[in-house]
Amino acid sequence: MSDETPPPGTPDDPRTADTGPRPEPLRFYGTTWVDHTGHYALRRAGLAAGSLLAAVAACLVLRFAFEGMQIAEVGGLVNTLLVVFFAVCSAIAFRRTWEGFTRRLDPSAEQSLRSVKTIGFIGSLLAYFFRSLAEAPGEKLHRTEYETARARYERRSTRRAGNPAKRKRRR
Repeated sequence: MSDETPPPGTPDDPRTADTGPRPEPLRFYGTTWVDHTGHYALRRAGLAAGSLLAAVAACLVLRFAFEGMQIAEVGGLVNTLLVVFFAVCSAIAFRRTWEGFTRRLDPSAEQSLRSVKTIGFIGSLLAYFFRSLAEAPGEKLHRTEYETARARYERRSTRRAGNPAKRKRRR
């Protein structure tokens, strides 16, 4: 038996028992993203501010590290390479995090970029901040999957709910 759950809306999905598909919970939001209840707006504002604050704190820590490199007098080339390295990793992390909010990404590709995203964590924090300004990060992706699963479930249940006497017999 695998640890992975089937995609939402499939017949094997345990979330579709009796009542149809259930929304997939988002980190920090649970299932409040569906109908925006449970202090959803307050949570979104708090998480946006928290991610921005964490990004600023991370920039200060990197600034101290850069000053340490200057004190050690490692040279201009090493300092430049360090700044470029963090900038490129942050840009990649921003882009991959942003894409992860709008579509499912290949898990093997995400695994291979995990170290780059760890180094460029400021980019991930900024992507989370900017996405939180519009919606809960990942809400659009989960909403489309949930609505597709609900529509599929409704079609299946209306097909089964018809008058059995009027159905055509299969031979």
